[in-house]
Amino acid sequence: MIEIIPLQIMTDQYNQYFIITEDVRKAVAASKIRNGMVTVLTKHTTTGITVNESLECLQSDIDVFLSRLIPEDAPYSHCHMLPDYGSTGGNPTGHLKAMLTGNHCHFPLIDGKMTGGSAQDIWFCEFDGPSVRTVNIIIEGTE
Repeated sequence: MIEIIPLQIMTDQYNQYFIITEDVRKAVAASKIRNGMVTVLTKHTTTGITVNESLECLQSDIDVFLSRLIPEDAPYSHCHMLPDYGSTGGNPTGHLKAMLTGNHCHFPLIDGKMTGGSAQDIWFCEFDGPSVRTVNIIIEGTE
């Protein structure tokens, strides 16, 4: 059995981070599936899904690290005119940051509960906002 629950996130900054662990736990609790897996998958190529501790200082460190690794003012090819798009691609840093953070994560479900480490939280990362974003929570397994 598979259930897919969309989660909409309204971002209001160019780079922004959200802890969505509780949203995923609520979707799991509302599901009929008791044992299996939950996958959290973003539908966008300039957003990421990653798992880490939910510390404010860590969020700042992640943002600074990604900004140093992928600076906004580098001469990216994606900043040139893209004829098939009909415009200039202006979000190369979003694509590259999303590539590093990944677009999904998985957790096992045991007796109707998502299991993971005590410090593990699921982060949704926006790298090209503001925008309305959708994350699919995919729950699969048995009742």
